[in-house]
Amino acid sequence: MKKNGTPRRVVVTGLGLVSPLGSDVETFWRRLTAGESGIGRVTRFDTTGYDTTIAGEVQGFNAEDYLDRKEIRRADLYVQFAIGAAVQAVTQAGVSPETVDATRYGVIVGSGIGGIATLEDQHRTLLEKGPGRVSPFFIPMMISDMASGQISIQLGAKGPNYCTVSACASGAHAIGNAMRLIQNDEADVMITGGAEAPVTPVSFAGFCSMKAMSTRNDDAAGASRPFDSTRDGFVMGEGAGVLVLEEREHARRRGASILAEVIGYGATGDAHHMTAPAPEGEGAARAMRAAIADSGLPLESFGYLNAHGTSTPLNDKFETQAIKSVLGEHAKKIAVSSTKSMTGHLLGAAGGLETVICVLALQRNTLPPTINYQQPDPDCDLDYVPNTARTVEVQAALSNSLGFGGHNVTLALSRYVA
Repeated sequence: MKKNGTPRRVVVTGLGLVSPLGSDVETFWRRLTAGESGIGRVTRFDTTGYDTTIAGEVQGFNAEDYLDRKEIRRADLYVQFAIGAAVQAVTQAGVSPETVDATRYGVIVGSGIGGIATLEDQHRTLLEKGPGRVSPFFIPMMISDMASGQISIQLGAKGPNYCTVSACASGAHAIGNAMRLIQNDEADVMITGGAEAPVTPVSFAGFCSMKAMSTRNDDAAGASRPFDSTRDGFVMGEGAGVLVLEEREHARRRGASILAEVIGYGATGDAHHMTAPAPEGEGAARAMRAAIADSGLPLESFGYLNAHGTSTPLNDKFETQAIKSVLGEHAKKIAVSSTKSMTGHLLGAAGGLETVICVLALQRNTLPPTINYQQPDPDCDLDYVPNTARTVEVQAALSNSLGFGGHNVTLALSRYVA
């Protein structure tokens, strides 16, 4: 906190991503705003016998752009995605141990599942070849905190360093916690976001058994259809979304380009059910109210909301109810879109990627669409930016992330005003 007790202001100075729509910001944004789908047939493994055979697999990513071959062999895919996105973000921000105090330069990157591909691979080795053949790198490759750990090692960030694990809210929790560390003068610069690589046989089998994923296998591009009355489940995605957050005066002294400001964070628990959201989105509504109150802005300042919008029947209905309960009459005026219609659901990385999207929407005066919106649902009656991006300038935006276990996070961002 500042001496007068007011929180320090937190700005965004760098963005990076790895996604089903491309693995650099410009490619991703061009395809996202064009309403393209990154969803197709699974290529990672044989899907024979699976109810769902489609996913949003990462496109255009080459780990050798960021790591040498020895490092790649010792890093699970989710860690590779995280490092790629982090390097992009810090390069744009222009931060390094030489330009900032490394002890006040930290990392929080969330992951809901961590190195599940490594776990499956080494379990197979154990069964087929015995315990002596399990890799000595198995544990450090698998654990969910290793994205944060490896980013700090690669980039020399010696400040606060940990991982948030809260299912599909992991990346958003990471960003909110990083914001608080800077506000409270415990760090000046934070690398933060989420990473996930869940397109694996066991992960897919588990979600298929839950009947949670879309089975619209013959229409991969049209399978994720948030808020549409014919939605039948989410489509799994993978990748990473990472931001550099920085204390405003610190960024200004460096002459950094400020992209947006993070102004609010709300986090709640449903205390309701392992997987189902609380009725009428009660927990999500409280998270939204908390983030808006934290921002200090009136409801009318928020012109865009990036919804959790998973394309599952209950989530979309209850999130819509939550938005209406919080925003009242303004709910009919705010633009709401689910970019999961194009990327699929990146699980623990969703909050990171979708916060990057909010920054770009504010900066570039363009709101991405919800594609595949064809048949309106009477229970989902808001402006979902159907099918076509919209050019409009908005002052502030909200991003919702809701996770299994009843975890709810809302982040509030605004255009930067010097």
